[in-house]
Amino acid sequence: MSIRIGIVDFDSSHCVEFTRRINHIEIAEEHWVNGGRVVMGCPGTSILSPERLPGFTEEMKKMCVPLVDRPTDMIGRVDAVMISSVDGSVHWERARPFIEAGVICFVDKPFTCSLAEAKAMVELARQRRVPIFSSSALRYAPEVVEFVAGTKGPDSQTGAILGATVYGPAPTRPRNPGLFHYGMHAIEMLFTLLGPQCEWLTCVREGGVAGSEEVGAEVVTAYWYRGRIGTFHGIRSGQRAYGFVAYCEKAARHVAVESKDFTFYRDLLKQVIHFFETRESPLPLDETLRIMAFIEAARHSAEAGSAPMKLAV
Repeated sequence: MSIRIGIVDFDSSHCVEFTRRINHIEIAEEHWVNGGRVVMGCPGTSILSPERLPGFTEEMKKMCVPLVDRPTDMIGRVDAVMISSVDGSVHWERARPFIEAGVICFVDKPFTCSLAEAKAMVELARQRRVPIFSSSALRYAPEVVEFVAGTKGPDSQTGAILGATVYGPAPTRPRNPGLFHYGMHAIEMLFTLLGPQCEWLTCVREGGVAGSEEVGAEVVTAYWYRGRIGTFHGIRSGQRAYGFVAYCEKAARHVAVESKDFTFYRDLLKQVIHFFETRESPLPLDETLRIMAFIEAARHSAEAGSAPMKLAV
């Protein structure tokens, strides 16, 4: 029996891209994700990207997804919900009534835009015993998954990862402050490579706006348990690509994360559907909270002249 899924907020392309893959519409079979069906959607409202709502709403209508006026109209009519707002500052508000009603939730990136709201959502979910899950699709990019798998075992050509540098686009938006907007994609890769035990960090932010374009960069140097160091380079000028360099026991490797045809959407959605079926998150909530703490600490460090900041978890 397919999981009945509702999607909340249409100000991100994810509402369309996820529906295509789950409902097998206008997408190659190799990208199909089985086990669920998007049966309802709520366009919602958007302060961050209101101009995107009409176009994505029309596309959802073309895929014959029934629409409701309010997110809470889905309660009792879906088995699970996906909060897809591009505006992370509304995620706690959107998810709360579903958690209170016992509806399992996938919350798209960013989980929230403050550590306080992230902790509040996790606390409510634990109190109500409602599973929730959040992740960037980049965590499941084939290049990342395959590299991490290849670092394990006695036959590994690289050996264990001792440190890493990740890079990726990091444009900013007022309602997704600091690295909560796009920077968190590469940060999630960093946590996938090094694990959740980051302890403290420093952040350097340089640049501003030239014309209509952001310039400069944001660089975080973070310190993990047992002396491992991870670096995040958020790109705001020049070519905005994703990738990483891993420093391992036997070798150093550079890996470009291209994931042609957005394969990472399919692989993330496989994790989401499995989560809906089993009610067991593939990612511990404590790690999600630590990622939120990392991003918040980076912002505080940059605002304090690159002062060292411990993660507040």
